[in-house]
Amino acid sequence: MDTKMELDVIKAQKGDQEAFIRLIKAMESSFYRIASTIVKSDSDSLDAAQETIIKAYLSLHTLKEPRYFKTWIIKILIRECTHLLRVRNKFVPLVPDIHSHHYETSIEEKLDMRDCISKLENEYRIVISLFYLQDLSIKDIAEIIDQPEGTVKSRLSRARKKLEKWLTKDNESGGMGYERI
Repeated sequence: MDTKMELDVIKAQKGDQEAFIRLIKAMESSFYRIASTIVKSDSDSLDAAQETIIKAYLSLHTLKEPRYFKTWIIKILIRECTHLLRVRNKFVPLVPDIHSHHYETSIEEKLDMRDCISKLENEYRIVISLFYLQDLSIKDIAEIIDQPEGTVKSRLSRARKKLEKWLTKDNESGGMGYERI
């Protein structure tokens, strides 16, 4: 995290609301991307982000190291998303949609890749999203999800294998043509 953000965390902890607003604005697109890969619904993503902001604001004084603000708040967001899933009795389908489509543009391929990611089990979807979409390190992800780094590595590996299997199967059937991950 950069020093400007770290200074804003310190200011926000001392009651500077403008500093807190700057922190949230810097993170809001990440909030939505992370939440939408976990809960899938736009309204649930926004609810999770809103609850995260409220909880972060109310408990900012508990953050001991300002440099860990980003991982701390993402951890809150993931808990909120998981809570929303539990409350709404949502589930993640274990079997991908077997209907394949032919896509011609890279934008459509990216959207389809996100669709495949969204079909992963929650534990795999979270680590894939944090690693590839948020560019977080394995160490940061391990801290966020309260798991050892080895667990994060194995989940990433399993998720990659599942995605590769789905995408290779679609490619062989004349569907999506992706490079191996």
